Amino acid sequence: MGCGTSAVATETQVKRVEEAEAMKAAVLIQRWYRRYMAHLEMRRRYTWNIFQSIEYAGEQDQLQLSSFFSFMLDNFTQLNGNGPDLISQLLDPVLDPWLGRETCFSCIPVPDSYTGPRLTFPLSVSDTNALLNAFKEQQTLHAKYLLQLLCETKKLLRQMPNIVHLSTSYTKDITICGDLHGRLDDLLLIFYKNGLPSAETPYVFNGDFVDRGKKSIEVVVLLFAYFLLYPDYMHLNRGNHEDHIMNLRYGFTKEVMQKYKTHGREILQLFQDVFSLLPLATVIDGKILIVHGGISDQTDLDFLNSVERHKVRGLVCFILRRRHCQLTHQDSAASCSSSSSSSSSSSTLCSPRSPSSLSPRPCPSSPSIHFTVNSLQVPFLDSLSSLSPPSPPQYEREWKQIVDILWSDPKNQDGCYPNTFRGGGCYFGPDVTQRLMLQHGLQLLIRSHECKQEGYELCHGGRVITIFSASNYYEEGSNRGAYIKMGKDLIPRFYQYQVGRGTRKLTLTQRVRVAESSALKALKEQLFTHRSELMAAFKEFDHNNTGCVSVSEWAQVLESVLRLDLPWRTLRPHLVRLTAEGAVEYESCFEDMGSGTQLAQVTPNLAETLFRYRTDIEIIFNIIDKDHSGLISIEEFRQTWRLFSAHLGVDINNQAIDDLARSIDFNKDGSIDFTEFLEAFRVVHKLDKYQHQSRMDSNTERL
Repeated sequence: MGCGTSAVATETQVKRVEEAEAMKAAVLIQRWYRRYMAHLEMRRRYTWNIFQSIEYAGEQDQLQLSSFFSFMLDNFTQLNGNGPDLISQLLDPVLDPWLGRETCFSCIPVPDSYTGPRLTFPLSVSDTNALLNAFKEQQTLHAKYLLQLLCETKKLLRQMPNIVHLSTSYTKDITICGDLHGRLDDLLLIFYKNGLPSAETPYVFNGDFVDRGKKSIEVVVLLFAYFLLYPDYMHLNRGNHEDHIMNLRYGFTKEVMQKYKTHGREILQLFQDVFSLLPLATVIDGKILIVHGGISDQTDLDFLNSVERHKVRGLVCFILRRRHCQLTHQDSAASCSSSSSSSSSSSTLCSPRSPSSLSPRPCPSSPSIHFTVNSLQVPFLDSLSSLSPPSPPQYEREWKQIVDILWSDPKNQDGCYPNTFRGGGCYFGPDVTQRLMLQHGLQLLIRSHECKQEGYELCHGGRVITIFSASNYYEEGSNRGAYIKMGKDLIPRFYQYQVGRGTRKLTLTQRVRVAESSALKALKEQLFTHRSELMAAFKEFDHNNTGCVSVSEWAQVLESVLRLDLPWRTLRPHLVRLTAEGAVEYESCFEDMGSGTQLAQVTPNLAETLFRYRTDIEIIFNIIDKDHSGLISIEEFRQTWRLFSAHLGVDINNQAIDDLARSIDFNKDGSIDFTEFLEAFRVVHKLDKYQHQSRMDSNTERL
């Protein structure tokens, strides 16, 4: 009996030991899992920060571009005396008389071979269904029907107020969608999950329909078609990407010209007109304000409702128009002061300045650049010479009101201050939100403009909602899309989704790894394009030319030069090597990157400038290229590049620019294919280049 009791006790002890061991194992696994998930979340967050910082830095480059155009206004006049120029096109493009006719599209023939939808106006449900099916099958709408659709949309938008007021008393729910950015799959998924636009399913789309994505035309055509079909139930707000310069930078212009080679210029011109006529805000039941970006401490909805919205075409255009007004007033004053000595001077009050009356502004940071007005004459504002400039204070107030609601972002800190990260609008705090709501009797602000990982985000105590409807915005699996449904109770209900079968098959770790890899590539490109500045800053700390600096010095240099506000110490293992002593080998930042096609005539200084400002230069060339053929003359190339280098203060002599221009005129016809030229100045990751070459070699061996 005693032995039996002892055996039972032993078994009990063994079980307790086993349970204790199991508990220890469970605790260890839990700790490991928590550390693993925390590390994964850290990677996810810094990946997100990289994407957003680079995106906003790109938008801030708009100011660099506007500064260049202002530089041109200050210094240079007519190019060859041949009509309107690139700045005139930005401010007040000369309208094609053909577009002014109500039936401008009727003379365009539609061939029998065209198998896409043939629209009839006014549109019917069968027309919108035909568009949906055609776009699902990768078909393109014929230019005739697109032009007619844009003309009809323009006519209807002219009748719309700046602020559209809706009521939930006539419908069950109102669906509110954020940025789509040319993601047709997201739009189709929203329609599939939520229903097509109709009297029973009204929608508000909150701007940024185009750019970045590859299907911007299809997205905006569907939105405009449903707007024409159901003008009382389909509502469209303007976003900051419904803007000519943004379209040049972020892809919509290129997409239009690639898909419509014959009538692309006319289509783009009509798109610009339509975008400028889009309403600025929507109010639901007098309580819910919907704007694309946000507000500021100067936002006044009553004043906003009275502005002439079509006159504010974009951020850059306003800056140029304001500068033009200043120059016009200066010229007028100068003409008036000389009228006592010349009776004919009064006739030049609104005329462009003659070359002899101008002297170029010196560029102090670039003393080695020598140029004269005659050798660098550039178009002036011929098409504006007959316009009486608007009152600057009134126009500036209108512009600021519109830019603030298109570009602003909320912040958790009280106050309102310039949004220097984006280069436009402002940051507004909870106090600014509360003040506006009290002033206008509002209870909620819905805005878009920022990509959110879950597709939406609440801030300011739940009074501000950000909604973003383009899933996989930065990279496959990077974020969900979402939309809001608002009923009579005015309580928002959120619906999330993510497009892509491949995304659903990936694990969380795989999604983070893919996004992280893409973000780090983009960040390394930023390092490469700022190589000279970074190297100069590193050498200030490396007094003995060892090629090494401390980790803290390395992080300090990167932040001071790039100004991306990133956790550089955390990112350091992905960007540089350390020595055995723990110092950073700073030149290793650039090891796994190189340039595209090498051009022998390009000096290192010129090459780096081309890498860094590649997008800006492409925009300028696209503006010069009026017929969007992809070709500009050698003389236009020389003069534009000399201006740009002078404005930037880059020490590049004229001979280097001339040699480069001649070398890239491959067929010696006096024209340059600037798209092919700029492709040579694209950052190439050496690993990608090696893998591509390996695949090419492998294919050659098979053959």
